Amino acid sequence: MTKQDEHKEGIGGMINPRRYGIERVAYLLMRLSGLGLLAYFIGHIYETSSILKGEIGWNEFLQLTQTTEGHAILAIVIAMCVFHTVNGIRVMLGHGGIGVGKPARPDYPYLPASQNIRHKMGIYSAIILAAIAMMYGLTIMFGE
Repeated sequence: MTKQDEHKEGIGGMINPRRYGIERVAYLLMRLSGLGLLAYFIGHIYETSSILKGEIGWNEFLQLTQTTEGHAILAIVIAMCVFHTVNGIRVMLGHGGIGVGKPARPDYPYLPASQNIRHKMGIYSAIILAAIAMMYGLTIMFGE
């Protein structure tokens, strides 16, 4: 593939994690989890508003979350929430200058000091914690 074709890959080229590394994966997961949590928040507001229909209306809507699909969606929400929180803390620490390393003269091959092993471990930790939280949630919802 020539250099010119590399820039014509569109969204597929933009989200290709092999080219940009784990930082790009974290970037995409952060955006997707943010949009997912926003969708969940809107759905949750709609769900809790069903209490205005009385106990019968509340119980009818609550039955939607007591299905296998409802449990799977809640497990995904748990994972998104944990990843977004842990990765957000990592990003805030990085913006505050914590863990980004000392500034240095940019010499070839121009390795950014902010993309060091500490931040990569933070990304992997966020992914692992999200998976553990999701598995714990599934264990609670589906029993042992």
